[in-house]
Amino acid sequence: MLKYDSVRELTEAARAAGCRISDVVLADQAESMETDADVLYSRMAEDYRIMREAVKEGSVKKLKSTSGLTGGDAYKMKKAVENGSAMCGGLFADAIAKALSVSELNAAMGRIVAAPTAGSCGILPGALIAYQKDKNADEKDCVMSMFTASAVGMVINNNACLAGAGGGCQAECGSASAMAAAALTELAGGTPAMAENAAAIALKNILGLVCDPVAGLVEIPCIKRNAGGVANALCAAEMALAGICSKIPADEVIVAMKHIGDSMSSSLKETAMGGLAATPSGRAMYEQVFGRKETE
Repeated sequence: MLKYDSVRELTEAARAAGCRISDVVLADQAESMETDADVLYSRMAEDYRIMREAVKEGSVKKLKSTSGLTGGDAYKMKKAVENGSAMCGGLFADAIAKALSVSELNAAMGRIVAAPTAGSCGILPGALIAYQKDKNADEKDCVMSMFTASAVGMVINNNACLAGAGGGCQAECGSASAMAAAALTELAGGTPAMAENAAAIALKNILGLVCDPVAGLVEIPCIKRNAGGVANALCAAEMALAGICSKIPADEVIVAMKHIGDSMSSSLKETAMGGLAATPSGRAMYEQVFGRKETE
């Protein structure tokens, strides 16, 4: 059985079996959990259905978070895609719109799938659902790619962490972006090695990203970082599919992320004591939400 302590292990297992990473992971999970593979697939398909619902519910014009600080930006992005005014258009802009939708729904206390966390919940669905729509991809392949994404997330969790409180936003949006990049690469027909490179490139691009939520809420800048994370995943997948390799292997990038997170100041790890949370505007929003100054 797989140990999920190395992305290279996943790649080599898939290469040896002559199949996708997702096929290896599903078979391994079925064996280790003593559960039929069809049952596990159905559970993942249900997660994908919830993701689609979150995209739909999070893109309405009047959506507002419970704090009142965010909401409605996904609708604006969606309209830009629909009327053709989005600069990048197509898959790229649509993925951004969908990532914003899920993340804004999370801030509004809606139902989402943590992928791998609530703070990074828009990146994977934004990537996969936009890809399915643009490429008319088979939904079964989209669901299967989530097993690849999940395996990458498990490796990151086993060697570093997935929580902003432990490693900064690189651990949340960075991990989600790496997961999405690997899934996209597999969906587009890339090899397991290409998926590994995509994950490495995506994570490298977000190394050092701090977690500095304004007013301590998973809204600002978290929602827009989901948009940035899905854009990064598309960029990494595109490079990997073109045959570009990461000079630093994915497993080494993950260890580097761990070291960076450990050396990061606690004020930049979800405490809302530094970064954007400590700016004048950030402090003003704290007062707006809680009715008092942060120091009181």
